[in-house]
Amino acid sequence: MIPQSRHADRFVSALTKQTLALVLAGGRGTRLQELTCWHAKPALPFGGKYRIIDFPLSNCINSGIRRIGVVTQYKSSSLLRHIQRGWSFLHGNFGEFVEVLPAQQRIKDDWYKGTADAVYQNLDILRAHNPQHVLILAGDHVYKMDYGRLLADHVAKQADLTVACVRVPRRDAAGFGVMAVDPGLRVTDFREKPADPPPLPDDPDRCLASMGIYVFNSAFLFAQLEQDARNPDSTHDFGHDLIPALIANHRVIAHPFERSCVGEAHVPAPYWRDVGTIDAYWDANMEMTKVVPDLNLYDKAWPIWTYQEQLPPAKFVFDTDARRGMAVDSLVSGGCIVSGAQVERSVLFSDVTVQCFSHVEDSVLLPGVRVGQHVILRRAVVDQGCLLPDGLQVGLDPELDRRRFRVTERGITLVTQDMLQRLPPPDVLRSTQSMARPGNRRLSQAKALAGTVTG
Repeated sequence: MIPQSRHADRFVSALTKQTLALVLAGGRGTRLQELTCWHAKPALPFGGKYRIIDFPLSNCINSGIRRIGVVTQYKSSSLLRHIQRGWSFLHGNFGEFVEVLPAQQRIKDDWYKGTADAVYQNLDILRAHNPQHVLILAGDHVYKMDYGRLLADHVAKQADLTVACVRVPRRDAAGFGVMAVDPGLRVTDFREKPADPPPLPDDPDRCLASMGIYVFNSAFLFAQLEQDARNPDSTHDFGHDLIPALIANHRVIAHPFERSCVGEAHVPAPYWRDVGTIDAYWDANMEMTKVVPDLNLYDKAWPIWTYQEQLPPAKFVFDTDARRGMAVDSLVSGGCIVSGAQVERSVLFSDVTVQCFSHVEDSVLLPGVRVGQHVILRRAVVDQGCLLPDGLQVGLDPELDRRRFRVTERGITLVTQDMLQRLPPPDVLRSTQSMARPGNRRLSQAKALAGTVTG
Protein backbone atom coordinates (compact mmCIF):
# COMPACT_ATOMS: atom_id res chain seq x y z
CA MET A 1 0.00 0.00 0.00
CA ILE A 2 1.05 3.60 -0.62
CA PRO A 3 2.04 5.37 2.60
CA GLN A 4 -0.87 7.39 3.96
CA SER A 5 1.36 10.13 5.32
CA ARG A 6 2.60 10.86 1.80
CA HIS A 7 4.96 13.74 2.65
CA ALA A 8 5.22 13.99 6.46
CA ASP A 9 8.26 11.72 6.60
CA ARG A 10 10.06 13.00 3.52
CA PHE A 11 13.69 11.92 3.72
CA VAL A 12 15.96 14.96 3.27
CA SER A 13 19.36 14.63 4.94
CA ALA A 14 23.09 14.58 4.36
CA LEU A 15 22.47 11.40 2.38
CA THR A 16 20.46 13.17 -0.32
CA LYS A 17 22.71 16.23 -0.23
CA GLN A 18 25.77 14.09 -0.91
CA THR A 19 24.12 12.40 -3.90
CA LEU A 20 24.60 13.42 -7.53
CA ALA A 21 21.72 12.61 -9.89
CA LEU A 22 22.19 11.93 -13.60
CA VAL A 23 19.09 12.06 -15.78
CA LEU A 24 19.58 10.11 -19.02
CA ALA A 25 17.64 12.20 -21.52
CA GLY A 26 19.25 11.39 -24.83
CA GLY A 27 16.79 8.79 -26.11
CA ARG A 28 14.91 9.17 -29.35
CA GLY A 29 11.76 7.26 -28.41
CA THR A 30 11.26 5.57 -31.78
CA ARG A 31 7.97 3.92 -30.74
CA LEU A 32 6.41 7.39 -30.58
CA GLN A 33 6.88 7.58 -34.36
CA GLU A 34 6.62 11.11 -35.80
CA LEU A 35 6.11 12.71 -32.36
CA THR A 36 9.85 12.42 -31.77
CA CYS A 37 11.08 13.27 -35.26
CA TRP A 38 12.31 16.66 -34.03
CA HIS A 39 12.38 16.27 -30.25
CA ALA A 40 13.92 13.90 -27.73
CA LYS A 41 11.30 11.89 -25.87
CA PRO A 42 11.96 13.60 -22.48
CA ALA A 43 11.10 16.96 -24.09
CA LEU A 44 7.59 15.88 -25.10
CA PRO A 45 4.77 17.92 -23.52
CA PHE A 46 2.63 16.16 -20.94
CA GLY A 47 -0.38 16.97 -18.78
CA GLY A 48 -1.31 20.32 -20.31
CA LYS A 49 1.75 22.41 -19.38
CA TYR A 50 4.66 20.14 -18.42
CA ARG A 51 7.43 18.25 -20.18
CA ILE A 52 8.13 14.61 -19.36
CA ILE A 53 11.57 15.45 -17.98
CA ASP A 54 9.96 17.76 -15.40
CA PHE A 55 8.91 14.72 -13.37
CA PRO A 56 12.35 13.21 -12.55
CA LEU A 57 13.79 16.71 -12.12
CA SER A 58 10.99 17.71 -9.74
CA ASN A 59 11.42 14.46 -7.82
CA CYS A 60 15.08 15.36 -7.32
CA ILE A 61 14.31 18.86 -6.04
CA ASN A 62 11.52 17.67 -3.75
CA SER A 63 13.73 14.86 -2.41
CA GLY A 64 16.52 17.26 -1.48
CA ILE A 65 18.86 16.31 -4.34
CA ARG A 66 20.10 19.60 -5.78
CA ARG A 67 23.11 18.43 -7.84
CA ILE A 68 21.71 17.19 -11.13
CA GLY A 69 23.23 16.46 -14.52
CA VAL A 70 21.05 15.98 -17.61
CA VAL A 71 22.73 13.80 -20.24
CA THR A 72 21.51 14.72 -23.74
CA GLN A 73 22.22 13.62 -27.29
CA TYR A 74 19.35 13.09 -29.76
CA LYS A 75 17.80 16.32 -31.17
CA SER A 76 18.11 18.06 -27.85
CA SER A 77 17.58 21.73 -28.79
CA SER A 78 14.03 21.99 -27.39
CA LEU A 79 15.08 20.06 -24.28
CA LEU A 80 18.07 22.36 -23.71
CA ARG A 81 15.88 25.42 -24.16
CA HIS A 82 13.34 24.11 -21.66
CA ILE A 83 16.00 23.38 -19.03
CA GLN A 84 17.65 26.77 -19.50
CA ARG A 85 14.36 28.62 -19.14
CA GLY A 86 12.70 26.54 -16.44
CA TRP A 87 15.48 25.03 -14.33
CA SER A 88 17.93 27.87 -13.75
CA PHE A 89 16.56 28.80 -10.31
CA LEU A 90 19.02 26.75 -8.23
CA HIS A 91 21.81 28.59 -6.41
CA GLY A 92 25.29 27.81 -7.66
CA ASN A 93 26.81 29.54 -4.60
CA PHE A 94 25.35 26.73 -2.49
CA GLY A 95 26.57 23.97 -4.80
CA GLU A 96 23.15 23.47 -6.39
CA PHE A 97 22.77 23.05 -10.14
CA VAL A 98 20.98 21.46 -13.06
CA GLU A 99 23.78 21.00 -15.55
CA VAL A 100 23.36 19.85 -19.15
CA LEU A 101 25.87 17.21 -20.28
CA PRO A 102 25.65 16.84 -24.08
CA ALA A 103 27.70 14.28 -25.97
CA GLN A 104 31.12 15.99 -26.15
CA GLN A 105 33.57 13.15 -26.94
CA ARG A 106 35.33 14.01 -23.68
CA ILE A 107 37.05 10.64 -23.26
CA LYS A 108 36.96 9.07 -26.74
CA ASP A 109 36.03 10.02 -30.29
CA ASP A 110 32.54 8.53 -30.12
CA TRP A 111 29.05 9.73 -29.30
CA TYR A 112 27.19 8.01 -26.48
CA LYS A 113 26.83 4.35 -27.45
CA GLY A 114 24.64 3.20 -24.54
CA THR A 115 23.34 4.30 -21.15
CA ALA A 116 26.49 3.15 -19.34
CA ASP A 117 28.73 4.75 -21.93
CA ALA A 118 26.85 8.04 -21.50
CA VAL A 119 27.80 8.04 -17.82
CA TYR A 120 31.32 6.79 -18.50
CA GLN A 121 32.06 9.66 -20.90
CA ASN A 122 31.28 12.10 -18.08
CA LEU A 123 33.41 10.40 -15.40
CA ASP A 124 35.74 13.40 -15.03
CA ILE A 125 32.74 15.63 -14.23
CA LEU A 126 31.32 13.13 -11.74
CA ARG A 127 34.67 12.78 -9.97
CA ALA A 128 35.04 16.56 -9.73
CA HIS A 129 31.75 16.75 -7.77
CA ASN A 130 32.93 13.97 -5.41
CA PRO A 131 29.49 12.47 -4.62
CA GLN A 132 28.99 9.68 -2.11
CA HIS A 133 26.28 8.09 -4.26
CA VAL A 134 25.23 8.45 -7.88
CA LEU A 135 21.53 8.23 -8.74
CA ILE A 136 20.89 7.26 -12.37
CA LEU A 137 17.44 8.23 -13.67
CA ALA A 138 15.56 7.64 -16.90
CA GLY A 139 14.30 10.95 -18.24
CA ASP A 140 11.20 9.64 -20.02
CA HIS A 141 8.79 8.33 -17.36
CA VAL A 142 5.94 10.04 -15.50
CA TYR A 143 5.77 9.42 -11.74
CA LYS A 144 6.35 11.00 -8.32
CA MET A 145 8.97 9.40 -6.09
CA ASP A 146 10.90 10.28 -2.94
CA TYR A 147 14.47 9.37 -3.87
CA GLY A 148 15.48 9.87 -0.23
CA ARG A 149 13.68 6.67 0.73
CA LEU A 150 15.38 4.85 -2.13
CA LEU A 151 18.80 6.05 -0.95
CA ALA A 152 18.03 5.12 2.66
CA ASP A 153 17.05 1.60 1.54
CA HIS A 154 20.27 1.33 -0.48
CA VAL A 155 22.40 2.20 2.55
CA ALA A 156 20.40 0.04 4.98
CA LYS A 157 20.79 -3.02 2.72
CA GLN A 158 24.53 -2.33 2.23
CA ALA A 159 24.01 -2.62 -1.50
CA ASP A 160 26.54 -2.00 -4.23
CA LEU A 161 23.69 -1.27 -6.62
CA THR A 162 19.99 -0.76 -5.98
CA VAL A 163 17.47 -1.05 -8.82
CA ALA A 164 14.01 0.50 -8.39
CA CYS A 165 11.31 -1.82 -9.68
CA VAL A 166 7.59 -1.92 -10.32
CA ARG A 167 5.09 -4.67 -11.12
CA VAL A 168 3.86 -4.51 -14.72
CA PRO A 169 1.50 -6.74 -16.74
CA ARG A 170 3.43 -9.59 -18.33
CA ARG A 171 1.99 -8.73 -21.74
CA ASP A 172 3.74 -5.33 -21.54
CA ALA A 173 7.00 -6.47 -19.94
CA ALA A 174 8.92 -7.19 -23.15
CA GLY A 175 9.88 -3.53 -23.35
CA PHE A 176 11.56 -3.44 -19.92
CA GLY A 177 14.39 -4.97 -17.99
CA VAL A 178 12.79 -7.84 -16.04
CA MET A 179 14.27 -9.24 -12.84
CA ALA A 180 13.89 -12.07 -10.36
CA VAL A 181 14.60 -11.63 -6.64
CA ASP A 182 15.03 -13.80 -3.56
CA PRO A 183 12.97 -13.32 -0.36
CA GLY A 184 15.42 -10.63 0.79
CA LEU A 185 14.96 -8.70 -2.49
CA ARG A 186 18.42 -9.51 -3.73
CA VAL A 187 18.37 -9.65 -7.53
CA THR A 188 19.10 -13.16 -8.79
CA ASP A 189 18.38 -12.67 -12.50
CA PHE A 190 18.06 -9.69 -14.85
CA ARG A 191 17.00 -9.83 -18.50
CA GLU A 192 16.76 -6.77 -20.69
CA LYS A 193 13.64 -6.70 -22.90
CA PRO A 194 13.10 -10.48 -22.97
CA ALA A 195 10.89 -12.00 -25.64
CA ASP A 196 9.29 -14.25 -23.00
CA PRO A 197 9.27 -12.25 -19.73
CA PRO A 198 9.47 -14.48 -16.62
CA PRO A 199 6.40 -14.01 -14.39
CA LEU A 200 6.37 -13.35 -10.66
CA PRO A 201 6.04 -16.54 -8.58
CA ASP A 202 3.00 -15.16 -6.72
CA ASP A 203 1.41 -13.50 -9.76
CA PRO A 204 1.72 -15.29 -13.13
CA ASP A 205 0.19 -12.33 -14.99
CA ARG A 206 2.80 -9.80 -13.83
CA CYS A 207 6.56 -9.26 -13.94
CA LEU A 208 8.98 -7.27 -11.84
CA ALA A 209 10.30 -4.56 -14.17
CA SER A 210 13.18 -2.16 -13.79
CA MET A 211 12.14 1.51 -13.69
CA GLY A 212 15.50 2.60 -15.13
CA ILE A 213 16.38 4.07 -11.72
CA TYR A 214 19.68 2.96 -10.16
CA VAL A 215 21.64 3.93 -7.04
CA PHE A 216 25.38 3.20 -7.05
CA ASN A 217 28.08 3.76 -4.50
CA SER A 218 30.17 6.22 -6.50
CA ALA A 219 33.56 4.45 -6.25
CA PHE A 220 31.93 1.16 -7.21
CA LEU A 221 30.19 2.75 -10.21
CA PHE A 222 33.38 4.39 -11.49
CA ALA A 223 35.29 1.11 -11.31
CA GLN A 224 32.56 -0.86 -13.09
CA LEU A 225 32.23 1.71 -15.87
CA GLU A 226 35.96 1.65 -16.54
CA GLN A 227 35.92 -2.14 -16.67
CA ASP A 228 32.93 -2.15 -19.03
CA ALA A 229 34.59 0.41 -21.31
CA ARG A 230 37.52 -1.95 -21.81
CA ASN A 231 35.23 -4.84 -22.82
CA PRO A 232 35.03 -5.01 -26.65
CA ASP A 233 32.01 -7.33 -26.49
CA SER A 234 29.87 -4.97 -24.38
CA THR A 235 27.13 -2.74 -25.76
CA HIS A 236 27.87 -0.41 -22.82
CA ASP A 237 24.33 -0.42 -21.52
CA PHE A 238 23.20 -0.76 -17.89
CA GLY A 239 20.40 -3.21 -18.64
CA HIS A 240 22.14 -5.29 -21.29
CA ASP A 241 25.61 -5.48 -19.78
CA LEU A 242 26.42 -3.97 -16.38
CA ILE A 243 23.54 -5.17 -14.22
CA PRO A 244 23.53 -8.82 -15.44
CA ALA A 245 27.31 -8.96 -14.95
CA LEU A 246 27.13 -7.66 -11.37
CA ILE A 247 24.48 -10.02 -10.01
CA ALA A 248 26.71 -13.02 -9.28
CA ASN A 249 29.48 -11.32 -7.29
CA HIS A 250 28.00 -8.10 -5.90
CA ARG A 251 25.03 -7.01 -3.81
CA VAL A 252 22.36 -5.93 -6.29
CA ILE A 253 19.16 -5.12 -4.42
CA ALA A 254 15.64 -4.44 -5.76
CA HIS A 255 13.69 -1.51 -4.30
CA PRO A 256 9.90 -1.84 -4.74
CA PHE A 257 8.42 1.43 -5.94
CA GLU A 258 5.57 1.31 -3.43
CA ARG A 259 8.10 2.00 -0.65
CA SER A 260 9.03 5.41 -2.00
CA CYS A 261 6.25 6.56 -4.31
CA VAL A 262 4.48 9.83 -3.57
CA GLY A 263 0.81 9.09 -4.11
CA GLU A 264 -2.70 9.47 -2.84
CA ALA A 265 -4.58 7.31 -0.34
CA HIS A 266 -7.31 6.49 -2.85
CA VAL A 267 -4.90 5.14 -5.50
CA PRO A 268 -4.67 1.33 -5.25
CA ALA A 269 -1.29 1.02 -6.98
CA PRO A 270 1.77 3.27 -7.38
CA TYR A 271 1.48 5.63 -10.33
CA TRP A 272 4.26 5.14 -12.89
CA ARG A 273 3.82 5.47 -16.62
CA ASP A 274 6.16 4.69 -19.48
CA VAL A 275 4.66 6.86 -22.21
CA GLY A 276 6.80 5.25 -24.88
CA THR A 277 4.08 4.61 -27.48
CA ILE A 278 1.40 6.81 -29.01
CA ASP A 279 -1.31 4.76 -27.27
CA ALA A 280 0.44 5.01 -23.89
CA TYR A 281 1.05 8.73 -24.37
CA TRP A 282 -2.62 9.32 -25.23
CA ASP A 283 -3.77 7.14 -22.31
CA ALA A 284 -1.64 8.95 -19.75
CA ASN A 285 -2.81 12.38 -20.91
CA MET A 286 -6.44 11.26 -20.98
CA GLU A 287 -6.13 10.06 -17.38
CA MET A 288 -5.47 13.67 -16.38
CA THR A 289 -9.01 14.65 -17.46
CA LYS A 290 -10.69 12.39 -14.87
CA VAL A 291 -12.47 14.01 -11.94
CA VAL A 292 -9.89 12.48 -9.57
CA PRO A 293 -6.88 11.27 -11.59
CA ASP A 294 -4.38 8.85 -10.09
CA LEU A 295 -1.59 11.41 -10.60
CA ASN A 296 -2.22 14.54 -8.52
CA LEU A 297 -0.83 17.61 -10.29
CA TYR A 298 -2.40 19.91 -7.69
CA ASP A 299 -0.29 18.63 -4.78
CA LYS A 300 1.44 21.67 -3.25
CA ALA A 301 3.52 19.48 -0.96
CA TRP A 302 5.16 17.73 -3.94
CA PRO A 303 4.92 20.22 -6.81
CA ILE A 304 5.93 19.47 -10.38
CA TRP A 305 8.11 22.35 -11.51
CA THR A 306 8.32 23.50 -15.12
CA TYR A 307 8.98 26.49 -17.35
CA GLN A 308 5.93 28.74 -17.08
CA GLU A 309 5.55 30.68 -20.32
CA GLN A 310 3.99 34.11 -19.92
CA LEU A 311 0.63 33.72 -21.63
CA PRO A 312 -2.82 35.30 -21.16
CA PRO A 313 -5.58 33.29 -19.45
CA ALA A 314 -7.56 30.68 -21.34
CA LYS A 315 -10.65 32.19 -23.00
CA PHE A 316 -14.05 30.78 -24.00
CA VAL A 317 -16.27 32.95 -26.20
CA PHE A 318 -19.76 32.92 -27.76
CA ASP A 319 -22.87 31.51 -26.10
CA THR A 320 -25.59 30.47 -28.52
CA ASP A 321 -27.01 26.99 -29.11
CA ALA A 322 -25.14 26.60 -32.40
CA ARG A 323 -21.95 28.34 -31.37
CA ARG A 324 -20.97 27.96 -27.73
CA GLY A 325 -17.37 28.08 -26.56
CA MET A 326 -17.04 25.44 -23.86
CA ALA A 327 -14.80 22.71 -22.44
CA VAL A 328 -15.99 19.82 -20.24
CA ASP A 329 -13.82 17.29 -18.36
CA SER A 330 -10.75 18.81 -19.98
CA LEU A 331 -7.44 20.49 -19.21
CA VAL A 332 -7.11 23.86 -20.93
CA SER A 333 -3.82 25.74 -20.52
CA GLY A 334 -2.87 29.39 -20.71
CA GLY A 335 -3.15 31.23 -24.02
CA CYS A 336 -5.91 28.93 -25.33
CA ILE A 337 -9.00 30.34 -27.07
CA VAL A 338 -12.07 28.15 -27.55
CA SER A 339 -14.20 30.27 -29.89
CA GLY A 340 -17.70 28.94 -30.37
CA ALA A 341 -16.45 25.33 -30.27
CA GLN A 342 -16.95 22.33 -28.00
CA VAL A 343 -14.11 20.52 -26.24
CA GLU A 344 -14.84 17.30 -24.34
CA ARG A 345 -12.47 15.04 -22.38
CA SER A 346 -9.40 16.54 -23.98
CA VAL A 347 -6.08 18.15 -23.13
CA LEU A 348 -5.29 21.51 -24.73
CA PHE A 349 -1.71 22.59 -24.18
CA SER A 350 -0.58 26.22 -24.21
CA ASP A 351 -1.60 28.60 -26.99
CA VAL A 352 -4.15 26.36 -28.74
CA THR A 353 -7.02 27.92 -30.70
CA VAL A 354 -10.23 26.06 -31.60
CA GLN A 355 -12.50 28.00 -33.95
CA CYS A 356 -16.25 28.07 -34.42
CA PHE A 357 -18.42 24.99 -34.96
CA SER A 358 -15.55 22.61 -34.28
CA HIS A 359 -15.85 19.63 -31.93
CA VAL A 360 -12.85 18.12 -30.12
CA GLU A 361 -13.35 14.86 -28.21
CA ASP A 362 -10.91 12.60 -26.36
CA SER A 363 -7.93 14.30 -27.96
CA VAL A 364 -4.54 15.73 -27.06
CA LEU A 365 -3.62 19.03 -28.74
CA LEU A 366 0.01 20.01 -28.22
CA PRO A 367 1.23 23.64 -27.95
CA GLY A 368 0.45 26.06 -30.74
CA VAL A 369 -2.19 23.97 -32.54
CA ARG A 370 -4.71 25.93 -34.62
CA VAL A 371 -8.04 24.21 -35.30
CA GLY A 372 -10.12 25.77 -38.08
CA GLN A 373 -13.90 25.95 -38.36
CA HIS A 374 -16.16 22.88 -38.71
CA VAL A 375 -13.36 20.52 -37.65
CA ILE A 376 -14.09 17.23 -35.88
CA LEU A 377 -11.38 15.55 -33.82
CA ARG A 378 -11.95 12.26 -32.02
CA ARG A 379 -9.32 10.13 -30.24
CA ALA A 380 -6.42 12.04 -31.76
CA VAL A 381 -2.99 13.37 -30.84
CA VAL A 382 -2.17 16.56 -32.74
CA ASP A 383 1.50 17.54 -32.85
CA GLN A 384 2.90 20.95 -31.96
CA GLY A 385 2.14 23.82 -34.28
CA CYS A 386 -0.32 21.96 -36.53
CA LEU A 387 -2.73 24.04 -38.61
CA LEU A 388 -5.94 22.03 -39.09
CA PRO A 389 -7.88 23.28 -42.13
CA ASP A 390 -11.58 24.11 -42.06
CA GLY A 391 -13.81 21.04 -42.37
CA LEU A 392 -11.16 18.45 -41.52
CA GLN A 393 -12.49 15.26 -39.92
CA VAL A 394 -10.26 12.97 -37.88
CA GLY A 395 -11.47 9.89 -36.03
CA LEU A 396 -14.68 9.27 -37.97
CA ASP A 397 -13.44 7.16 -40.89
CA PRO A 398 -10.56 4.85 -39.89
CA GLU A 399 -9.72 3.83 -43.47
CA LEU A 400 -9.53 7.43 -44.63
CA ASP A 401 -7.43 8.33 -41.58
CA ARG A 402 -4.95 5.55 -42.32
CA ARG A 403 -4.37 6.96 -45.81
CA ARG A 404 -3.76 10.46 -44.47
CA PHE A 405 -2.29 10.09 -40.97
CA ARG A 406 -0.87 7.45 -38.62
CA VAL A 407 -3.48 5.30 -36.82
CA THR A 408 -2.45 2.96 -34.00
CA GLU A 409 -3.79 -0.54 -33.40
CA ARG A 410 -6.14 0.91 -30.78
CA GLY A 411 -7.45 3.53 -33.18
CA ILE A 412 -5.61 6.63 -31.92
CA THR A 413 -4.80 8.98 -34.80
CA LEU A 414 -1.54 10.95 -34.82
CA VAL A 415 -1.63 14.16 -36.85
CA THR A 416 1.52 16.15 -37.71
CA GLN A 417 2.04 19.22 -39.85
CA ASP A 418 4.00 17.22 -42.43
CA MET A 419 1.00 14.90 -42.83
CA LEU A 420 -1.36 17.85 -43.15
CA GLN A 421 0.79 19.44 -45.84
CA ARG A 422 0.51 16.24 -47.89
CA LEU A 423 -3.29 16.26 -47.78
CA PRO A 424 -4.75 16.53 -51.30
CA PRO A 425 -7.35 19.30 -51.61
CA PRO A 426 -10.15 16.85 -52.52
CA ASP A 427 -9.82 15.17 -49.10
CA VAL A 428 -10.34 18.43 -47.30
CA LEU A 429 -13.23 19.31 -49.61
CA ARG A 430 -14.96 15.97 -49.01
CA SER A 431 -14.60 16.47 -45.27
CA THR A 432 -16.25 19.89 -45.50
CA GLN A 433 -19.09 18.71 -47.72
CA SER A 434 -19.91 15.72 -45.52
CA MET A 435 -20.09 17.59 -42.23
CA ALA A 436 -23.86 17.97 -41.93
CA ARG A 437 -25.07 14.40 -42.25
CA PRO A 438 -28.74 13.62 -41.59
CA GLY A 439 -29.44 13.17 -37.91
CA ASN A 440 -26.42 15.19 -36.76
CA ARG A 441 -28.21 18.17 -35.24
CA ARG A 442 -25.15 20.07 -34.10
CA LEU A 443 -23.35 19.86 -37.43
CA SER A 444 -26.52 20.68 -39.36
CA GLN A 445 -26.82 23.88 -37.34
CA ALA A 446 -23.20 24.61 -38.04
CA LYS A 447 -23.69 24.28 -41.78
CA ALA A 448 -26.76 26.51 -41.72
CA LEU A 449 -24.80 29.27 -40.01
CA ALA A 450 -21.61 28.88 -42.01
CA GLY A 451 -20.85 31.87 -44.16
CA THR A 452 -22.90 34.24 -42.03
CA VAL A 453 -20.87 33.96 -38.82
CA THR A 454 -17.13 33.67 -38.38
CA GLY A 455 -14.99 33.06 -35.32
